[in-house]
Amino acid sequence: MSVKIRLQRHGKKGKPYYWIIAADARSKRDGKYLEKIGAYNPNTNPATIELDVDSAVKWLQNGAQPTDTAKAILSYKGALLKNHLAGGVRKGALTEEQAEAKFTAWLEEKAGKVGAKAEGLAKADADAKAKALEAEKAVNEARVAAAAPVEDATEEAVEAETTTEEVVEETTEEAANAKEASNEEE
Repeated sequence: MSVKIRLQRHGKKGKPYYWIIAADARSKRDGKYLEKIGAYNPNTNPATIELDVDSAVKWLQNGAQPTDTAKAILSYKGALLKNHLAGGVRKGALTEEQAEAKFTAWLEEKAGKVGAKAEGLAKADADAKAKALEAEKAVNEARVAAAAPVEDATEEAVEAETTTEEVVEETTEEAANAKEASNEEE
């Protein structure tokens, strides 16, 4: 029986969530499996990967072949490195303590890189929000500035109408006075 380490899809349409499993190569993609090794969620940024490294190494040492995607995930989490170091320990190239020290140093370095990426993404998101806020403020100020001359023009138009009405009233009064004066002369 050949064993594969592969992904088993779960989740809903458009929102995949995968289990990392060890399964018989002849079984269906979402069918029967031998052991669940971990989980992979590509919907988050960076992707969330939970992996039992010791179990993955056990399956690799027993001859399980990872698929391309599973191999990338195992490499990302250090299972392939730990398997490689375990081979070195079996051959006598290094001791168990040296292998464990190398693995923990690699894990710390990897955690620093992932943390830096997460901080960079958070900073980029905050910068984008600040930029959007500044653009919105500029648009609002432009809108207020455009509305202010209209209000001034409206006030000037009201003053002009008032002045025109006063002139018309004065003209009407003068015309009425002139008409009365001409009627009296007759």
